[in-house]
Amino acid sequence: MTQPVAVTRFANFAAFYQFYLAEHSNRTCRRLHFTGSSLGLVFIAVAIVTAHAAWLIVALLCGYGGAWVGHFYFEKNRPASFKYPLWSFCGDWLMYFDMLRGRLSF
Repeated sequence: MTQPVAVTRFANFAAFYQFYLAEHSNRTCRRLHFTGSSLGLVFIAVAIVTAHAAWLIVALLCGYGGAWVGHFYFEKNRPASFKYPLWSFCGDWLMYFDMLRGRLSF
């Protein structure tokens, strides 16, 4: 029988975000996150403009696909979204905007 994976409790999002950044120390992983998120935004816009919700699936595949490739092949860890889905979603967008503003290298 497999043991359940322990989930660390964070006092607040700021504490989680430090963990999240540590899980994204590989530059290629961060670049894949940024590219996937950017493409996701493009396909969300396409879904709105064309009124075809199927583009939202493409947006999700771009966003999560790029991130998961970065984790499994470059970072060599499991995505934080497996344990912390909501905080990871927020952390991804904060990391995205930190990179966009030059506060985090990519």
